[in-house]
Amino acid sequence: MEKFSERVNRMSFSQTFVMSNKVREMKAAGIDVISLTLGEPDFDVPDNIKEAAFAAINNNFSHYSPVPGFLDLRQAVCEKLKRDNGIDYVPAQICVSNGAKQSIMNVLASIINDGDEVILPAPYWVSYDEMVKMMGGKSVFIETTIENDFKMTAEQLENAITPKTKALLYSSPCNPSGSFYTYSELEKMANVIAKYPQITIISDEIYEKINYEGKHVSIAEFPQVCEQTAVINGMSKAFAMTGWRIGYSACPDWLAKAVEKIQGQVTSGANTMAQKASIAALKADPATYQYMIDEFRKRRDLVYDLLQKVPHFKVNDPKAAFYFFPDISYYCGKTLNDTFIRDADDFAMFLLQNANVGTVGGTSFGNPHCIRFSYAASEQELLTAMKRIKECLDNVHIAS
Repeated sequence: MEKFSERVNRMSFSQTFVMSNKVREMKAAGIDVISLTLGEPDFDVPDNIKEAAFAAINNNFSHYSPVPGFLDLRQAVCEKLKRDNGIDYVPAQICVSNGAKQSIMNVLASIINDGDEVILPAPYWVSYDEMVKMMGGKSVFIETTIENDFKMTAEQLENAITPKTKALLYSSPCNPSGSFYTYSELEKMANVIAKYPQITIISDEIYEKINYEGKHVSIAEFPQVCEQTAVINGMSKAFAMTGWRIGYSACPDWLAKAVEKIQGQVTSGANTMAQKASIAALKADPATYQYMIDEFRKRRDLVYDLLQKVPHFKVNDPKAAFYFFPDISYYCGKTLNDTFIRDADDFAMFLLQNANVGTVGGTSFGNPHCIRFSYAASEQELLTAMKRIKECLDNVHIAS
């Protein structure tokens, strides 16, 4: 008798964590391997945020919070959304969750029925498709290419809509591509979605602050779709607070109530000390954290130059986040040193075993011909990793 639910059986393990676990195993075996697998800032949490957490502990904020979060934190989120994005929300529209991942799940659980379709521009973050599956929905993928910076067009979006479409889920800036949508591009997308009131936009903006080339734009800024949009954000990337597990959603009234209802039955309120620390993070001048963005930009430029020298990599210049997503399709269908490379997952494993560099194959991101690696690592690690990859591929024996 099958013990597992259909829900579990139709899900896959995160390829990101599969590869990071293999890296850990190799390191434990004494192998000198460099991991560029996880999307985690390598900075420590800024002191002003840590001090606020210590104060919360000393002031005994150790009891349950309201399900959607402390009122003063939700007010700070509203102030941030007004200051940085020009969008007006009230605290009742904010739900603070255990990371942005839970915020997305709350929204999907609130709107998706069995068989509903969710549009995902590919590449997409590895968990999106699995989340849709978990809710009984069906993902509809929009293919993009490196030539157009992995961005869908408004025409592609409209062509993907059917009577079963219930949501559009995307990230901007994007994990894994590092691309972001401009004001003009989002306006065109908003004009499409506005014609379909049954569709909810789930806009994952967790990489908002890690943007090197222009001002971040939220699709919720467009009044024609504000009542159809759930904005997802959190503390992990901009403030290096990955382990603190604080994310939030900003939703129209009708959706905010449902999100709170879902969370109330799953986890209740998020960690109280982390909530209080998040207030300090959000209220500080954004310039306080600019040093991290400046360092990421420096690393982006360094790695981009080095990748130009890696044989048969097709690379674009990512404008945001801290990832490269090079097209390695040249190697797919070939045999490298007696190892057949079917797709990018095989290629990522080849690099791990032959160059001692951990990356993530693009299949679970919706593109089997690209690999993702993070440059949220030290400059020396990045220099060494790129040198290893280049030397490995310079000397590889390739057979068709």
